[in-house]
Parts: sequence; C-alpha cells; structure tokens
Amino acid sequence: MNSVLVLGDSHALVFSSEHMRDLFPDHVFEVTSVGGATVSGLQNPNAVTQALPQYLAALQTTTAKTVIVMLGEVDTGFVIWYRAQKHGSSVERMLEKAVGNYQNFLQQIAKTNQVICISTPLPTIRDDMQWGDVANLRKEVTASLSQRTRLTIRFNSMMEAFCLEEGINHLNFDTLSTDETGCLKESLRNPDPSDHHYDPTAHAKMIEPLLKPLLLQDKHREPQCTKSATPAGNNTEKISAISNLLRIFLRWK
Repeated sequence: MNSVLVLGDSHALVFSSEHMRDLFPDHVFEVTSVGGATVSGLQNPNAVTQALPQYLAALQTTTAKTVIVMLGEVDTGFVIWYRAQKHGSSVERMLEKAVGNYQNFLQQIAKTNQVICISTPLPTIRDDMQWGDVANLRKEVTASLSQRTRLTIRFNSMMEAFCLEEGINHLNFDTLSTDETGCLKESLRNPDPSDHHYDPTAHAKMIEPLLKPLLLQDKHREPQCTKSATPAGNNTEKISAISNLLRIFLRWK
C-alpha cells in the first residue's frame, strides 16, 4: 500500500471516506484535517485552530512521499471578507495575504515531498441561509454567494498559476464543479442542507480521475524542485526543511 499524507481543513475529510478508499484501493490516505483551518492564519502562533503545528507534526512523522494539500474554503467563504470588513481594508489585500501564505507553505513542503494542491471547494452556503452551525458562524459576512464564488474561483486560479510556475502539481476542479450558469452543481451539494461540505460520494468521484494519474506518476519520482528548493533525500534534510517552515510562519509580518 502506498501512503499519501493529506493536509487540510474539514473538507479534506473526503479522503477519509469509504468512497475514496474504494476508488484508491492501492493507497492509504493519512489525513490531518483541522476544522476551521485557514491559510490566512497559518503564520499566526495565536491562531485558534493551531493548524500549523498539527501539519508540521504530520509532515515530520509521515513516510509518505506525496502530500496533498487542500485549504482555503474558510478564507474565501468567510475570513477574507470578515477581515476586510473588520479592519476597513480591501478584499484584494486580504486575498493577496491569504494566497501569499498558501504559496509559501507549499514551497516549503515541496522541498521534501511531492506536492499536489487541490483547489478550494466552491461555497455552498446560500444567501440568507439561517440554519447550520457554519452558516450561523459566518452570518456576519455580507458577501453574496455569487461574490464568494467569484472570489473562490479567483483564489484557485491564482494558486493554479503559481503552482504551474513553480512546478507543483495543482488540480483545479472549478469547471467540473459548476453548471452552465456558473453555479455549483446540485449533484455536489450535501444531502443534509445544514452541511456546507460537498456530498462525499460526488466529491470523491470528481477527484478520482484527475488525482489517480498523479499518484501513479509520483510513485516513481523524486521530490519536486521549486525555484527555492533543493531535493531532500534524508531525515536530517527533512527536519531542517520543516524547521525552516516553522520559522517562516511564526515570524510576524
């Protein structure tokens, strides 16, 4: 069995589903899912979720060559908008900060592992939705579903362009996730209307055709060399790269 480390927010739990296990019988997904994790807060040592220490611990202990990263839904659906409103800043500035954090995170992981960045799921919480824990938590944000969707697509496009330039694998599912009107496909919606995650079966089936070739390919490749990276082939180099990642993200900007 081939191990694959998965780092993400609660949406990454799709990799723990039985549907994913059935679709990838030759792989074991080691999932470190931190609910509410954001790329905006990765650098903050006082972040409520404490996601970064959990990701670093997983990176240090895993034997997996490949790391899948799926983050950003909390940012594009809530945090970017909330911070812009709260601090009187622009959405553009908050977007750039989130994208910059995400890019740095991927660059550091790519020094020791093959990285596959999966696009952020599109928002599912409809306008004026009043039920569900997540909807209640995010009701302070006034951005419409259409605005949140456009921001998410832009976020994913920026990350895709960055990954292409850096030689990092990126899978963008935005086109596959939307219908002819540009709205989220109803087939991806969770049967529980209070659950903002995609339907796990539909999500897994959408991911599988694009992800499987990369996993088969990565079995026979060395870690990626980004512009700022050199391949790391032993545990000492791995620890050094992880320590560097920690230093970068604990530094206040």
